[in-house]
Amino acid sequence: MNFPVNLFSGEWRFAAWIALSLAWLWAIRSAPWKLLTDSVRLNAWGGAIVVLSLLWSMKAGVQPGLNFHMLGAMVMVLLFGPQLALAALSITLAAVTANGDAGWSAYPLNAFVMVIVPVLVAAGVYRLVEQRLPNHFFVYIFVTAFLGSAVTIGAAGTAAACLLGAAGVYTAQHLLSDYLTYYFLLAFAEAWLSGMAVTLMVVYRPGWVVTFDDARYLTNK
Repeated sequence: MNFPVNLFSGEWRFAAWIALSLAWLWAIRSAPWKLLTDSVRLNAWGGAIVVLSLLWSMKAGVQPGLNFHMLGAMVMVLLFGPQLALAALSITLAAVTANGDAGWSAYPLNAFVMVIVPVLVAAGVYRLVEQRLPNHFFVYIFVTAFLGSAVTIGAAGTAAACLLGAAGVYTAQHLLSDYLTYYFLLAFAEAWLSGMAVTLMVVYRPGWVVTFDDARYLTNK
């Protein structure tokens, strides 16, 4: 993740702009913007962007484009829903880009692997768990928040590796041995931190978590 500007040709960036524009259009048209008219939730949304900007700035890497950092996409989806999460992560990426961690011409490709893919996967995990598993507090925390966070960052890493391989930047063997294997460790850290964050907010600030309903997950359980 955090691709520099010189790794991909203009065709790849143009295709990524199309995907990002469609994602933004979907978010703008369907996001529950009324949630942000509540000053408490607006402050929580803005505060989450600031925290994620700091987390995304703290990264490690071995070669250009092969960087690792926390995402927090699952937390944002559970707190605000996928549309507002996509908007927040897009702003976070813009802040990181403005800070000089990546060039603006690489923004759409970075957004594809760090915003679009994680948000869609996180939303998919949430919906799948809601449909297939019992509505229970521990299912929400341990399956959706913990396991879902690991799956989400794994999907982001896989998407990044596929882009790098398809563009011929690195060989598949190099990506498998020196990049994707590290995501097992990162997925554990993402799951632990994200799961703990969601747990604390559900316990102490349940009003911030739009996907959590006391009556659904706690009553008569």
